[in-house]
Amino acid sequence: MSGVQQDPHDPTVRAVIECAADAIVAVDDRFAVTVWNPAAERMFGWTAEEMLGKVPPIVPDELQAEQNAVLERVREGGQISIATRRFHRHGRLVDVRIDTSALRSPGGELLGWVGVYHPVEEDDAAQHHVAERARLVRRLNDIVADLNAELDLGTVLDRITAALIELTGADAGGYVRIEDDRLRLINMQGLPEHLRNRTADLRSSLVGELLRSGKTVMLAHGEERLGDLIWSELPGLHAVALGLSYMQNRPYGALYALFSGHRVGHIELELLELLAGHAGVAVGNAVAYAEVVRQRAHERAVIDSSADGIAVLDREGVVRQWNPAAHLLTGVPAAKAIGDRLPFEPPEPGEMATFQLDSGIWLNVLCAEIEETGELVVDFRDVSETKALEEAKDLFLATTSHELRTPITVVQGFASTLVNRWDKLSDDDRRGAVATIAERAQSLGRLVEHLLLGSRAGADELQVTVERFDLTGLLTGVVTGFRSLSELHRVELEVAPGLPAAAGDAMATDIILGQLLENAFKYSPDGGTVTVRAGVEGARLVVTVEDEGVGIAPGDHERIFDRFVQGEAGDRRRFGGIGLGLYIVKRLAQAQHGDISAHSRTCGGTCMRLVLKIAE
Repeated sequence: MSGVQQDPHDPTVRAVIECAADAIVAVDDRFAVTVWNPAAERMFGWTAEEMLGKVPPIVPDELQAEQNAVLERVREGGQISIATRRFHRHGRLVDVRIDTSALRSPGGELLGWVGVYHPVEEDDAAQHHVAERARLVRRLNDIVADLNAELDLGTVLDRITAALIELTGADAGGYVRIEDDRLRLINMQGLPEHLRNRTADLRSSLVGELLRSGKTVMLAHGEERLGDLIWSELPGLHAVALGLSYMQNRPYGALYALFSGHRVGHIELELLELLAGHAGVAVGNAVAYAEVVRQRAHERAVIDSSADGIAVLDREGVVRQWNPAAHLLTGVPAAKAIGDRLPFEPPEPGEMATFQLDSGIWLNVLCAEIEETGELVVDFRDVSETKALEEAKDLFLATTSHELRTPITVVQGFASTLVNRWDKLSDDDRRGAVATIAERAQSLGRLVEHLLLGSRAGADELQVTVERFDLTGLLTGVVTGFRSLSELHRVELEVAPGLPAAAGDAMATDIILGQLLENAFKYSPDGGTVTVRAGVEGARLVVTVEDEGVGIAPGDHERIFDRFVQGEAGDRRRFGGIGLGLYIVKRLAQAQHGDISAHSRTCGGTCMRLVLKIAE
């Protein structure tokens, strides 16, 4: 039976190994067995043929870090003796003391390790070793529990570094994060503060060497290996131990333990490896928690800044989130809404509904279910303006149909009369019929013109040319034209002496003034004086058109400039029109950098105020 993979050159050495009373096991640099003597067969139950060339399955999982630390510690030379336990083939644990040394070639190349195993009883030394290990394990468990309970990344790193120094007795320590091909020192203790956030090349660093080795812990000696810029400022540095920490099975960083006044042994390396493994978990938890907090903050900011009302309901339909817009739309503050039911009935998940609150606000409500939690997200927005616009459009269509039908019916009737009874009509009757047709055709032309202008204004396509024009001459022409249109109204014009030229579009201004005078006539059906005034106020030209008519209802002074609006609902039937005139006037005024507003006169009637720029 040969327990040596390759016979030694010296038969005596081979005989000593095979005849030794203690188990002797040697492994190569990949931990495969090269020597497994008969005493090892007796101690562990596996034959040499079964073990040669294989990694021996004798190290319990909980002691693997201890084994790694011992092998790393003796890699540079020397011998370590520890009391520990190993597996027998039949699954029981064997108490042993192991003397471990490194195997090197005559040229100094590391060939592997050799361990001499002595069976031991529960003597005082073994009891002390077990007690010390139990103490360290308890302390490590306390530290790990403390780390896992903390979710702030900065605090986690501080505690990891403090625990590293406590457990290993290191003179300084730090945590470096792997960032692509660089290392960054993000936490430290016992090192100058200015080193924080310093970086180093990963490939040439000790961490890079550790990654390439395939191990998780390493001990480095020698000045040529400790000249890393991160550690070079610790006086008396003679050894650096480092262990990798992983996050989601990928190297995330490494723990460094620096020794300048203390010595490092295998127990310190074992603790470092264990702590580095737990550090990866703790850092991963903290990073994941920070990402959740950031995501939640982002989602909260989006919800709070949303113009839509947003409510989140739990499985029982109780409000758990209520954003500011929800308060604004419903009038219910968050303090009252949260923990209560919605102030309205939500639609079924995936459906949309539109209804009106008691306040008169129309809401469009959409409900969606979060499948993972069973919560409901209810999104609602104010569609009162849209609803009002829809109603106005319906009214507009009805009114426009009426406004078009009346003159068309009249034109058709008189035209038919002229065709069928031309010879029977007198000249006066013929002229009257033609005059009526002309007047109704003119009304149709104005209506069509308003429709076209309203369409272009709504699409922001009104074309105006801002240039210098004579406002006094334009006013005189418009007023003169309107004086002959009504026997019930007297039109007066008051222009300030030396009125400067205006900067704007003469044609657009003519349309504005014509509409204002037309409205003044329409809304003063009993007649009266219509006064047009023009003057300078500050750096602007101001034109006012005042009448003695029915005036404007409270609250309508701004609304009358909207599309399809005509003051009180009964105004359409009383005065006619489609509610586009003042909407067009407002857009034409703004298009030439002016403005128009409506005011009630104290003595009754309305004052329309047009503001234009003075030409330079």
